[in-house]
Amino acid sequence: MDLAALQHLLNELPGKRVACVGDLMVDRFVYGTVNRVSPEAPIPVLARSRETVMLGAAGNVARNVAALGGSVALVGLIGGDAEGHEASRLVGEETAVEGYLVTDPTRPTTLKTRFVSGGQQLLRVDLEESRPVEGECEQRLVRTIKDAAKGAGAILLSDYGKGVVTDAVIAACRAAAAETGAKVVVDSKARSFSRYGEVDLIKPNAAELAHATDLPTETDAQVETALRRALELWPARGVLVTRSGKGVSLALRGAPVRHFPTVAREVFDASGAGDTALAALGLALAAEADLEAAIAFAQLASGVAVGKAGTATVNPEEMVEAVLTAHMAPAEAKVVTPQRMVEEVARWRAQGLRVGFTNGCFDILHRGHVAYLTQAKAWCDRLIVGLNSDDSVKALKGEGRPVNDLESRALVLAGLQSVDLVAPFEELTPIRLIEAAKPDVLIKGADYAEDQVVGGDLVKSWGGEVRLANLVDGYSTTAAIARMKKEKA
Repeated sequence: MDLAALQHLLNELPGKRVACVGDLMVDRFVYGTVNRVSPEAPIPVLARSRETVMLGAAGNVARNVAALGGSVALVGLIGGDAEGHEASRLVGEETAVEGYLVTDPTRPTTLKTRFVSGGQQLLRVDLEESRPVEGECEQRLVRTIKDAAKGAGAILLSDYGKGVVTDAVIAACRAAAAETGAKVVVDSKARSFSRYGEVDLIKPNAAELAHATDLPTETDAQVETALRRALELWPARGVLVTRSGKGVSLALRGAPVRHFPTVAREVFDASGAGDTALAALGLALAAEADLEAAIAFAQLASGVAVGKAGTATVNPEEMVEAVLTAHMAPAEAKVVTPQRMVEEVARWRAQGLRVGFTNGCFDILHRGHVAYLTQAKAWCDRLIVGLNSDDSVKALKGEGRPVNDLESRALVLAGLQSVDLVAPFEELTPIRLIEAAKPDVLIKGADYAEDQVVGGDLVKSWGGEVRLANLVDGYSTTAAIARMKKEKA
């Protein structure tokens, strides 16, 4: 999706209404570090550092619709327990989400607790009951769907197999769509998809499609065969299969299978990426985008989501940035704003990576700089370089400096393998960047004493350290400029 098409679609999304119906969960993430094995059993000991909690499954779909600018009615089931109260609280905190929650005091609210260290999940503990909802609770859900779907351009069925999406609930969604003209899109973990009836689109992943059709789905040709078989088995009008790094493939009745490749992205955490794709797809359809544009929008949104920790939401600004970054050279993509730096540091920290920071003018990059940055990178997993702006270089070095402008200096630095991010700053010192990044190690040249390093006390206050890197004798920007002036004379 190009930038013009993305911005046009984003402008159409605010206020568009979507109904999300299905299994509502609470996702809890417990983060910490593992430094030893328990003496009681051969298991890691997690030293807990923080905890986050958010809505999952259908709740995560709703959160993503809201984050992208839409309004959403969330229909789900909770128990009369503490997790149910927590789910209600989380829904209430989402200003663009209307909660249509039905309470069943006979069952627990679905809770998934994940324990994470160094960016890796160590264990997931589930609290759930998967029996189909019935009786008065089912009837309340059916009645609620009719109200929730009023004014909706799309109805999204999120079926995680926890019992909410019964035949009666499916029928209520189809009836509401027939009344309002909404599109019905299903994301399901079911073994068979025939019971959803004539919905507009079913969105399995490749493994789910293979499981449901008993056919392989590795190659394009195999996917095409499986999709044609799916349309024979299921009355849905179309099937959209997501294939991770291979993109997505679409089969509509009476049309050839189409494949949509995706841009390769770094995958940090795939939790909830399918929910993000469903939300983006449904919201785009609610805004009356054509199916091809809606698919491209969903691919872009899920691509951003997998680069985040946990069941994360995606916002319009991040999608615009993703499109811009995709058209940049690798070096250009490393030059970031302070806000982007903070976001990248958060991702690195969630992976358990050690973050380093150094700064300078780096006016004429020379051998000494390269050696210095190489040594700095050896002390950390990811290295940020704070880069003085042109005005701050002039204030520090005098008239005639810098020789190279900010853009040139930033791109040359970003081209070095040792440098992970370049963050320009306007002030005379990088103290604000240091406060924002909170590096584990702060690096300066050995021509400084440790107590002279700007931000050193701050870094030590949060448990970090200051390191002094060796300098290569005979190499400096000032000396290089002096030699050039002498040769010119």
